[in-house]
Amino acid sequence: MNKKDIETRDDVFLLVSSFYNKVRKDKVLAPFFNETIKDWDAHLERLTTFWESSLFMTRKLKEKYLGNPLEAHIKVDKENKHRISETHFGLWMNLWFETVDELFEGDYAENAKRRARKMSTFLYLKIFEARGV
Repeated sequence: MNKKDIETRDDVFLLVSSFYNKVRKDKVLAPFFNETIKDWDAHLERLTTFWESSLFMTRKLKEKYLGNPLEAHIKVDKENKHRISETHFGLWMNLWFETVDELFEGDYAENAKRRARKMSTFLYLKIFEARGV
């Protein structure tokens, strides 16, 4: 099967929704996500906007992401008694890379993996920094 690159918001939505379908079923990751997110449709739209903004920064987009992912992740970690670990980030990254590779290939697909790696590292460090340990 010839895969195409990530080119449109619909492509980003396919990536995000396919990825979170896996996350929601993962025995380690699912509890954090399924207990925190109450409206999955809205969350998927928000994350689609986040990734679309991240991947297509030079394009004029209908929507721009205006949220604060760091604040959200620190809050989830606190609500879960600081149980988020490097294992969770590793599993998240593996599922993201797997999903990107299953669906797409090309420059934007590779960029989606690079950006996820950078974001994951940043969030991981900042979550632990916020614990004040």
